[in-house]
Amino acid sequence: MSVVEHVREMAAAGLHSNVRLLSGLLLTMSGNNPELFSPSQKYQLLVYHADSLFHDKEYRNAVSKYTMALQQKKALSKTSKVRPSTGNAAATPQSQCLPSEIEVKYKMAECYTMLKQDKDAIAILDGIPSRQRTPKINMMLANLYKKAGQERSSVTSYKEVLRQCPLALDAILGLLSLSVKGAEVASMTINIIQSIPNLDWLSVWIKAYAFVHTGDNTRAINTICSLEKKSLLRDNVDLLGSLADLYFRAGDNKNSILKFEQAQMLDPYLIKGMDVYGYLLAREGRLEDVENLGCRLFNISDQHAEPWVVSGCHSFYSKRYSRALYLGAKAIQLNSNSVQALLLKGAALRNMGRVQEAIIHFREAIRLAPCRLDCYEGLIECYLASNSIREAMVMANNVYKTLGANAQTLTLLATVCLEDPVTQEKAKTLLDKALTQRPDYIKAVVKKAELLSREQKYEDGIALLRNALANQSDCVLHRILGDFLVAVNEYQEAMDQYSIALSLDPNDQKSLEGLQKMEKEESPTDATQEEDVDDMEGSGEEGDLEGSDSEAAQWADQEQWFGMQ
Repeated sequence: MSVVEHVREMAAAGLHSNVRLLSGLLLTMSGNNPELFSPSQKYQLLVYHADSLFHDKEYRNAVSKYTMALQQKKALSKTSKVRPSTGNAAATPQSQCLPSEIEVKYKMAECYTMLKQDKDAIAILDGIPSRQRTPKINMMLANLYKKAGQERSSVTSYKEVLRQCPLALDAILGLLSLSVKGAEVASMTINIIQSIPNLDWLSVWIKAYAFVHTGDNTRAINTICSLEKKSLLRDNVDLLGSLADLYFRAGDNKNSILKFEQAQMLDPYLIKGMDVYGYLLAREGRLEDVENLGCRLFNISDQHAEPWVVSGCHSFYSKRYSRALYLGAKAIQLNSNSVQALLLKGAALRNMGRVQEAIIHFREAIRLAPCRLDCYEGLIECYLASNSIREAMVMANNVYKTLGANAQTLTLLATVCLEDPVTQEKAKTLLDKALTQRPDYIKAVVKKAELLSREQKYEDGIALLRNALANQSDCVLHRILGDFLVAVNEYQEAMDQYSIALSLDPNDQKSLEGLQKMEKEESPTDATQEEDVDDMEGSGEEGDLEGSDSEAAQWADQEQWFGMQ
């Protein structure tokens, strides 16, 4: 057995560090004495050495060695043509055990993708003749084409994957995401469904995700629920995660959280979708749960975007926007296609007053997820923050036409209409339509209450809020109800509503201010004493200073999270 064969055996056994050391030494020997190894042996040594570098994540160095290997293989091919086979029996096995040139090019493309050099990756894979492309090469090409916006080429490559592997479900999702009709995709799998038992669910699965990618959330939810109820697919984590995401897109945060929790219980190491789950928990003021979730995810893996997004949500809702910005940027660095990371970074930039930079991130999120309403909401909030009402109106109308007239799009359009005194009546009509469709949709209730407050129709507002709170409990709704009750002099019940709001979200500053104001009015003796103190000090800033100290102490505690200062 030759020394090159020993290197090959170690590579096959996964002894990468040993391969790297030995092949490096042998390549130096070959450089000093070109006659020491044959061209085919040198080619093998270069490939095995490059593979060991790839395993050590030294991608640029690996690309360099793979390139040298391909040059060596090219020279070897020319030599073989010039010197025909002598009939030596040993030559055939040697040529058979040579590393595949196609595999070398695939590894080079992997290196380029890790280096974020997608154009180079596409170029190297494009150089492989179509008939020689394996399913994994076509899959990588399809994903790269899709990322580069070359949709037609991406569709062709995904279809080629399905032709070779008709059960490649991720390729099916890729086609559906590129607006290929569900019926056309299903036709490519019909033969395999009919030939293998217990695959009758696949056609329903394709139908469900076709609804997902056309933005038909209601039908997608119903179809996936029908799949999930089947005994063979019950408690499937991927289906539960999809359901949770669909409920989130539909604005049903309660059911979304329930499905995420169910999936998490079935798979304690689940990472996918946990960024959305953390965002929902943070929105509800459950920052301690967000902190625990972040710790758990970091213990599982810090090489995914999700733990960083969850950490960023904790910082954002603790009003530490600079830190949220950093964590969002870190998440994007790990996964440039993370929609939730883009939304986090965009929101942090907006709240820091860097609106134009925020707009760029929201636009990229829309490009990646054109059916997600929260991406459009973030962009429209940026337009409104910069007083670009016209742009906001155009975008809201486009969303309304594209995603259809549902409670969410109606409310989004009404939100923009509320900013212009001329379109107040239109806003009222839109909100009424939204609440007719979904009386429990919180954003619509909040905006309708805002409109009634402007018109000083407090009794109508109280009735609206009581009706919305009949079957759900939400911090913002309880707080607004408290505000309306104050307006009609129902102070005791207003205090109760502020207390309920704070029990749901202890960090809700507006509820705390409302409750403190009520307590002062309830205790005239304390108020008189406070006025005396104000007279003695010559200013009324003592209470503000105390509140500031309390808040500073709270933020100081939160700074210890993950030990990141």
